[in-house]
Amino acid sequence: MPREIRLNAFDMNSVGHIQHGMWTHPRDQSPRYTDIEYWQNLARTAERGLFDAIFLADIIGVYDVYGASPAASIRNAVQVPINDPLLVVPVMAAVTKNIGFGVTSNATYEPPYLFARRLSTLDHLTKGRMGWNIVTGYLDSAARAMGLDRQIEHDDRYDLADEYMEVIYKLLEGSWEDDAVIADRTNRLYADPAKIHAINHVGRRHRVNAIHLSEPSLQRTPVLFQAGVSTRGRAFAAKHAECVFFSTSTKENVRAIARDTRAQAVRNGRNAEDIVIFLSRSFVVGRTRKEAEEKFADYRAYGSVEGALAHFASSVGIDYAKEDLDAPLRHEQTNSMQSILEAVTTRSSEQWTLRKLLGQMGLGSRTMPFVGSAEEVADEMQGWVEETGIDGFNLSRVVTPEGLEDFVDLVVPILQERGVYKTAYREGTLRQKLFGGASGRLQDSHIGASHRHRTVRDDVSDQTSVPVTVL
Repeated sequence: MPREIRLNAFDMNSVGHIQHGMWTHPRDQSPRYTDIEYWQNLARTAERGLFDAIFLADIIGVYDVYGASPAASIRNAVQVPINDPLLVVPVMAAVTKNIGFGVTSNATYEPPYLFARRLSTLDHLTKGRMGWNIVTGYLDSAARAMGLDRQIEHDDRYDLADEYMEVIYKLLEGSWEDDAVIADRTNRLYADPAKIHAINHVGRRHRVNAIHLSEPSLQRTPVLFQAGVSTRGRAFAAKHAECVFFSTSTKENVRAIARDTRAQAVRNGRNAEDIVIFLSRSFVVGRTRKEAEEKFADYRAYGSVEGALAHFASSVGIDYAKEDLDAPLRHEQTNSMQSILEAVTTRSSEQWTLRKLLGQMGLGSRTMPFVGSAEEVADEMQGWVEETGIDGFNLSRVVTPEGLEDFVDLVVPILQERGVYKTAYREGTLRQKLFGGASGRLQDSHIGASHRHRTVRDDVSDQTSVPVTVL
């Protein structure tokens, strides 16, 4: 049986996302990101295409490495201004029934106690369609905004994120028993205090002694996404993530990273198929190759080289403003996104320069879009899935909304005819839609499941007191 291709619409609550400069195209609607209707139209289109989720990236801070200033980013709307990704989920959920929502939130800066409540709230409002993309940040500007002199070291951020996840699991999985909510109007008993338990976490960074504020949602813990490509990132993903996504240039690299991540998951007591892997790609599709190439040429005229450089410089932590465009790119150890620079240096057999990279970017991006007819795009997607072992794609927007509409109208029917894409949604929560099964909860083999409630009850008459909970 051919593998079913999974799809997310990859977006951001901002004018610019990955393809910089596209907001200047006369048909692009991304400057309407502040309108509720913009997000509702996106959600309806993605659900019409049976996408698994709308995946919303996010950053804290601004891209200010290029030229030692945020000016280039501000001029080109390189992910600034940017609004909160969580707040647009309810407006999209209100006009859809099945599509999931993956929202990015930073484990370095968000207090886990309050963030756990927001996760539960969104999972309630969406009826179990929530996912969370776990990030640790990579911008010094974010650290300064949050009261630090500079960001925490790369691997140390992941160590702290491990502790953060422990707190989240304790709150979401262990604080309320499954039958704690009774809602007995006659006896005026909404929830049984004996079945609601305070967590008592004392760690390196977090001290939390409290009950979780929200009653259990359908999934309790939303589906966990993570972009872990660095060595430490892959270890974190293999331990925590249910969906992994990354962007890299060659099938060899993708195949190796996918195999390693799944192998590490197995060493953590999980199954290889417990992880769904997405590759971030952009597509320019037409009814014919000629139409697609003409569309690409039209789009390309609006791409921003300065915006692309500003994004790339801050992503890797190197100021390229005074660099020779024809000098070979070299790997430097920085405290930013190591995997991106590795992809064009140590992990690449090609010799890359900034000029060559910009030429490949094409649309103000750091990756080359695939341009072709609907049949060619379908071929390309099937080839990547079959040859690398990934499960699907995060489709980043180019010119919105027409890029997503073209894909849904032209490519999805071909994938369905070939038997590699669903023709209807499965029932249940986002986790059930992705993995099947009767329960929307974390799988028993997942580390988060180990924090489910276990109680040591004292033999006392005061049953209104909160029992001691071993978490």
